[in-house]
Amino acid sequence: MAEGLFKRLVAGLTKTRDNIVSGIDSIFGGFSHIDEEFYEELEEVLIMGDIGVHATMEILDSLRQKVKERHIKEPAACKELLIESIREQMDVGEAAYEFEERTSAVLVIGVNGVGKTTTIGKLAGKLRDQRKKVVLAAADTFRAAAGEQLREWAHRADADLIGGQEGSDPAAVVYDAVAAAKARHADVLLVDTAGRLHNKKNLMEELRKINRVLEREYPEAYRETLVVLDATTGQNALEQARQFKEVTDITGIILTKMDGTAKGGVAIAIQAELGIPVKYIGVGETIEDLQKFHSDEFVNALFDIKKEEE
Repeated sequence: MAEGLFKRLVAGLTKTRDNIVSGIDSIFGGFSHIDEEFYEELEEVLIMGDIGVHATMEILDSLRQKVKERHIKEPAACKELLIESIREQMDVGEAAYEFEERTSAVLVIGVNGVGKTTTIGKLAGKLRDQRKKVVLAAADTFRAAAGEQLREWAHRADADLIGGQEGSDPAAVVYDAVAAAKARHADVLLVDTAGRLHNKKNLMEELRKINRVLEREYPEAYRETLVVLDATTGQNALEQARQFKEVTDITGIILTKMDGTAKGGVAIAIQAELGIPVKYIGVGETIEDLQKFHSDEFVNALFDIKKEEE
């Protein structure tokens, strides 16, 4: 990762770092030996930091084992081990960005207010920077402003926009967008969909129809379904991810607004609890602030670990 990007990530995780790391540091400083109370305090800090109960238990089990195996007595000596355990918890294998290398159709879902349309615009901009030809499908026909917003981003990212009429059939928009993507030899078709979790049955039906159109009309396209979640909602974001997972096959998560929250630990919770990789995180307003997610970089930035010079 370029140094500039890493700096943005370190800055973007400031609130989360203040929330989690300062708590951890005070425990390591406040205990003279490792006992049950020490682990309980750590558990509390991690759970309060939105890392989630499941991930916290796994991290602490791993830590206990390492402390035992290596006969460590001093709390200060096991901070590195804790960081190592957090790293392991976040590793869900190499998060694939295969869709960037192939002709692909990417569905993006998420409830209103999480920054979904903006995220799609930024993603289009990133792909454009890689010299990709992008077609945007405005299939979130439920929300009046979504089409307008997407039009603005399409213009900025020099991408073709299909649809955008309020109240039109989302599957019909996708049908037109596929035809356009084929005719224009697009590399990536990005589909903005409505995410109405309070009515799961409708959402499920809508996504099913869209998926059918893609399977029938665009079988050669590599498929990706990304869910956009607002990191500032912490455990609520985890719950949303879980509910979307019940509705459709999710291949990745995009966490927005990481810079505005102390709850960035939820990135660890989502990977650990659902086994779905976080693929992008948003740490600011610009296109550059939507970053590919690397668990190693995330942990380094969270603990502000300076990387050794190569």
